[in-house]
Amino acid sequence: MMTTVKDVAKKANVSPSTVSRVINDHPSISSETKQRVRKIMDAMGYYPNITARNLGTQRANSLGVILPPLDSRERLGNPLYLELLNAVNETAAEFQVTTAVASADNSQTLLENVTRMHRQKQVDGFILAFSEKDDPVVDYLYHHQVPFTLIGRPAKRETDIVYVDNDNQLLGKQATEHLLAKGHKNILFVSNVNQEVIFFERYFGYQEAMMLQGLPTHPPLTILQPEDYTQFPELIKETGATALVVIDDIFALRMIQLATLHGYKVPDDLSVISFNNSIFATLVHPYLTTIDIDISDLSRLGTQKLMEQINHQQSSGVQLVVPHHLIQRETVRTI
Repeated sequence: MMTTVKDVAKKANVSPSTVSRVINDHPSISSETKQRVRKIMDAMGYYPNITARNLGTQRANSLGVILPPLDSRERLGNPLYLELLNAVNETAAEFQVTTAVASADNSQTLLENVTRMHRQKQVDGFILAFSEKDDPVVDYLYHHQVPFTLIGRPAKRETDIVYVDNDNQLLGKQATEHLLAKGHKNILFVSNVNQEVIFFERYFGYQEAMMLQGLPTHPPLTILQPEDYTQFPELIKETGATALVVIDDIFALRMIQLATLHGYKVPDDLSVISFNNSIFATLVHPYLTTIDIDISDLSRLGTQKLMEQINHQQSSGVQLVVPHHLIQRETVRTI
């Protein structure tokens, strides 16, 4: 025979209504009671009827994760998003909800997918895994009052949008300061995006570090199209650069390949520092010197803050800053 709510209630010595509130994660039930009842549910093999519960609560009990437009091979193969999804899934499971993914290869299709998920009530809210200037997705979520959490700093409405982030300007500054401490004075900032908020923040951090030392800054080397790669050797010669601050690990590996193609050896001729500390940082030599942004912690916090909104526990914009740390490896040398 199947275990019922009444069976669980009897075993836990609580009322059936208390078990129902535990199932629905009601805030009136203490965390100790929830933990005890859930342990009994697991031991008895009881699984709530999700369909019936959703009809009763008018909730989908699912969260949507919105990935950025997968419009390049770097984005498509970025392990950062797999780490993010794994952490979101684990945290969502603690709230007894599932996750769904919204993705596309362009912004318009992505917006259509998100709109469909919202209007069809497939999810109760969204975790937005990127922040771009003039992003139609965040505008849609904001104007339709859809619960969402942003991983990254919003380009606007910072006081209204709940977001979790690193201090990306500080990241850019500290990455540049690490190169300066190693004796580098001609440093370039390199990126394959130019509309994401992290691009602006990390580049501003680079500028701040250089200016504080009285050193000249350079415009960012943004490589967006295949023909942009031809700028690289000319710019290195023109600036006399000995080091690069690169927007993330995957693109840093591409830059190392490009440098090697043009006769520069890393780190002997050109030092490289990047961000994220992804699995690619130690797949090939030289191992990347990089800054770990703790994407798992960002994802967990983002999921928790979204659940707070869904459960009407929070109504205003909140910023949570996750610490980061520098990992020194092999791509930076001392001059």
